[in-house]
Amino acid sequence: MPNAADTDAMVRTIEQTKAAVTDPAARLSRRLASHQAVHDPQREPRNRLRWLKPVQAWQTQRLERSFARFLQDPARRPAANFFLSDVYGDRDFSQRDADIAKVMPMMQRLLPSALVATVADGIELGALTHALDLRMAQALQRLAPRRRRIDEALYAKAYREVGLRRLRMRQIELIDHVGQGLASALRMPGVSMLLKLSRVPAKAAGLGELQVFLERGFEAFAGLDDAQAFLADIRHNESVAMARLFAGEKDPFQID
Repeated sequence: MPNAADTDAMVRTIEQTKAAVTDPAARLSRRLASHQAVHDPQREPRNRLRWLKPVQAWQTQRLERSFARFLQDPARRPAANFFLSDVYGDRDFSQRDADIAKVMPMMQRLLPSALVATVADGIELGALTHALDLRMAQALQRLAPRRRRIDEALYAKAYREVGLRRLRMRQIELIDHVGQGLASALRMPGVSMLLKLSRVPAKAAGLGELQVFLERGFEAFAGLDDAQAFLADIRHNESVAMARLFAGEKDPFQID
């Protein structure tokens, strides 16, 4: 049965397998299995660490602060909220994953392969983020076994102890891929109408979470004047923060 060592192996092989699996549906299936495994406390005991929920909550609050400029812009606010709640947040996505597992054969038939690839990117981002969160919780347990709260200095110390710079870069890359995929899907003829027509059948079939994810993504990016500039700003801000964290700089999230 998979355990913490298996999760670490999954994290290490993400970049190797992304190049090997070119079929979007096959990649989605693999990423979905990884996502489910890394969230299962029976298969991954670190899900029971007391630091896991606090570190996830701290990161969500940090992202909200980092996205403050986006959230103040009416045109960018929906897309920023979508990233915070549906892509990079600390929500429980188990129902969405179950929806995808049920509807995967139909997705292959009805949705463009590029959109299936975007869903796979979203699932991979969730799995990678959670696997890194488990490493962070484990590091915090070693560094601060008696502490009850996280501050920026403690977070940065745990971040450097975990390391894995290449996978942190992959995490930022996946945020960009999800946004690029949704922006590109808006230009595909018939996709928006397909989502509207599938709303009632999806709800009746118990696939509401997946439908909401896709619709929210489309609506969020439809209102953007310049999706490329928005995504470039996110890439820049998160890349700078990552570099400052690894360098041990003061105020690593203060982006000029």
